[in-house]
Amino acid sequence: MKRRSLLKAFVLSASVIAMGAAWSAQAAETIKVGILSSLSGTMAISETPLKDVALMTIDEINAKGGVLGKKLQPVVVDPASNWPLFAEKARQLLSQDKAAVVFGCWTSVSRKSVLPVFEELNGLLFYPVQYEGEEMSPNVFYTGAAPNQQAIPAVEYLMSEDGGGTKRFFLLGTDYVYPRTTNKILRAFLHVKGVKDSDIEEVYTPFGYSDYQTIVANIKKFSAGGKTAVISTINGDSNVPFYKELANQGIKATDVPVVAFSVGEEELRGIDTKPLVGNLAAWNYFQSVDNPVNKKFVADYRAYAKAHNLPNAATAVTNDPMEATYVGIHMWAQAVEKAGTTDVDKVREAMANQTFNAPDGFTLTMDATNHHLHKPVMIGEIEENGQFNVVWQTDKPVRAQPWSPYLPGNDKKSDRPVKTAQ
Repeated sequence: MKRRSLLKAFVLSASVIAMGAAWSAQAAETIKVGILSSLSGTMAISETPLKDVALMTIDEINAKGGVLGKKLQPVVVDPASNWPLFAEKARQLLSQDKAAVVFGCWTSVSRKSVLPVFEELNGLLFYPVQYEGEEMSPNVFYTGAAPNQQAIPAVEYLMSEDGGGTKRFFLLGTDYVYPRTTNKILRAFLHVKGVKDSDIEEVYTPFGYSDYQTIVANIKKFSAGGKTAVISTINGDSNVPFYKELANQGIKATDVPVVAFSVGEEELRGIDTKPLVGNLAAWNYFQSVDNPVNKKFVADYRAYAKAHNLPNAATAVTNDPMEATYVGIHMWAQAVEKAGTTDVDKVREAMANQTFNAPDGFTLTMDATNHHLHKPVMIGEIEENGQFNVVWQTDKPVRAQPWSPYLPGNDKKSDRPVKTAQ
């Protein structure tokens, strides 16, 4: 009996050891990649597609052999549009899940929440959304636009003859760091252009806000003072009631155009776009861009959406932050191959001057000094089908200015390498 019990214990122990060895071997054959996107809450409308396109991109890379001969293993977490929870989930991805890199965040408040975690643990975050600038971190690669790659060119366009010669500006945003800092920069820029404070109105609403009746009425009243445009930095699902209220009150783009910095193809899917035709959005990519790389990108995403039964797969669309996510993942994979390791310090070094032939039709470069992509700037008009007709664009990618030259003191920061700009 004693010998039999010992034999059973030996067999059981051997099995456990074998299972552990198999698990360790499997873990060693994969590289974990964190995906940090809100899949619930007010930002889910915008962030869920970033998760989907990240998973598609990982599948694409794995189908070609992975990275360093290893498969990428996505680890998806849901911070639920809860800014402190972003920091908790980031720490989980880096400390517990041992993610080699993280792709995600949308709002600047979520990025600001996780930044100390990435700097403390020396992790890498790829941030794919336009933002207000005024930041450079050695632990972040910014694949979205800085203000000079979106907000400033959009306002310059509105003031031009082609853009209608706008004289008055209604700055409407969600109440957090990105809209407030962007509008601070825009107000300083408008002052340089001779626009007075009396011709600038600035209004903010909370996340998830839906009652825009009074605000839209005030836009109509403000526009009586001269040629007016609305600069919208509204984020998340609040865009739907805002655009619906514009239609309800009969405000047309020909009278008071809206140029949005956070509304793309995905946000327009839930809106009747016919009354919104002619309103604008400023981005660095639109689904409607006509080139072979983009056609494949759009077709691949639609095929992925259908194969994985994503909601509204039949009408799946791509947008700017999705393209930035796609570009960022591929650039990181290229840098890992170049470095021969996922070690953060070596990958960071290998990211300098990485290039990628992007769906926007340009070869994009990661700036070696400031960790921002050189990106083209595009302004598109909303069409009835929810797509955008590009009415203006730069002829080549624009180098980012993380520190806006329109804010005092930034001239001394503009050319500092990222490693010294904390």
